[in-house]
Amino acid sequence: MSAAVPGPTPAPTTRQMVTAGTASTVGFAFDLFDLFILLYVASTVGPLFFPTDSPTLTLAATFASFGVSLVMRPLGGAVFGRYADRHGRKQTMLVTVGGVGLATAVMGALPTYATIGVAAPVVFVALRLVQGLFVGGVVASTHTMGTETVPQRWRGLVSGLVAGGGPGLGAVIASLVFLAVSAMFPGPAFDEWGWRVMFFTGLLASLASLAFFRLLEESPVWAAAARARAAGTAPEQPARGRDLLTAVRPRTLVAAAALVIGAGAQYYLTSGYLPTFLDKINQLPTGARGLLLVWTSLAILPIALLAGHASERFGRRPVFLVTGVVNLVALPLLALAMGGLGPDDTGALLGYGLLITVLANAPIAAVPIFLNELFPTRLRATATALIWNGGFAVGGLTTTFVSLASPTVPDIPGRLAVFLAAVVALFLLGAAFAPETRGALDREDPSDAAPAPSPTAAADRPEALPGGLR
Repeated sequence: MSAAVPGPTPAPTTRQMVTAGTASTVGFAFDLFDLFILLYVASTVGPLFFPTDSPTLTLAATFASFGVSLVMRPLGGAVFGRYADRHGRKQTMLVTVGGVGLATAVMGALPTYATIGVAAPVVFVALRLVQGLFVGGVVASTHTMGTETVPQRWRGLVSGLVAGGGPGLGAVIASLVFLAVSAMFPGPAFDEWGWRVMFFTGLLASLASLAFFRLLEESPVWAAAARARAAGTAPEQPARGRDLLTAVRPRTLVAAAALVIGAGAQYYLTSGYLPTFLDKINQLPTGARGLLLVWTSLAILPIALLAGHASERFGRRPVFLVTGVVNLVALPLLALAMGGLGPDDTGALLGYGLLITVLANAPIAAVPIFLNELFPTRLRATATALIWNGGFAVGGLTTTFVSLASPTVPDIPGRLAVFLAAVVALFLLGAAFAPETRGALDREDPSDAAPAPSPTAAADRPEALPGGLR
């Protein structure tokens, strides 16, 4: 059977574009909100489930429980990515977002180490594994639905909206919930009941998402490919994970993996580590810490939109390279500067926190559309979910390594600066060897066909896309 050309994709309506972009962002936001909850209560949950004689070892064990959910994300990406390529982006979003919320809520009902002993951390980690499986599946739908629905000129912007707006919105909601729950359960009450309520809110977030998803229409790009399969002009069987090895050159896969690992690590070592850094290093009280996290989270969206749209105007690689060069110098210096501040330096901490958050999130904005453009429609959700989840799983483990590499709490800022420099260098290496992909989303299948022309793709260098990104 000849290669598939799904035929012309009908132009999406304004309502369809707005709904798809919003649903992708909201779905990813609540998905990450459920994941972030542990970061906000790490210092409370750690002693309850992972008691040790060393504060840094307890902290490392808590972040390791966060890390295991990240390790499950590639498997979730493979399972639900294939589901999304076969059954559609909308259906996948409904299944996975509901699963994440339910797993998160159950964590709040668990007995602690003091009640059931070693079974407590075992069951807690098991639930984190289940949660990670569904989180990996959420990426398969949220990172493809929006970019496949909007026209070429808006794809970089939507990529930034999802990649930056999702985490930003999720972190803002988590911060506001943290502030509200901390006020409802002050002091010792938070250690007894407050952290449980934090986890229970995960189910409410998922229910709100599912209610909104009822308005969502299927991705027109996927729908066109599905019609082609039904008409017999495309392979009936959606692509498998191992088809990544034939869809692009091995060098391109390695470069993409390095880029995503570096981007993910930058995020987790800054935005992800910031709640703990402000608590353990700067010793900010709960109220001030929560407010500062709200402002730093809000700052993610504008920089992500700007960087995403810049990638549509100038190309994906230039944005990766420029942000990487800036961060190679700036992020380690900002981490060291913040390490010298105390609880009375709230103004300086807000300024540094905004800077480090904005700079670390800028490189991520164009990553979803870059991954989408590397692969054809029949493989897109699987490939995007596998590479994104795999990269962010490895990147997320760096918070555990920073804690393990720090003999004492005051050693954390110096170790963090070293890790930041290393992961930004890895990101730059990936960007240097990755192809330019702008304009390749609408190319024909198979994946070695030339990308379809588009108004913004005219400026792309043809030599950057040899053999259809191979």
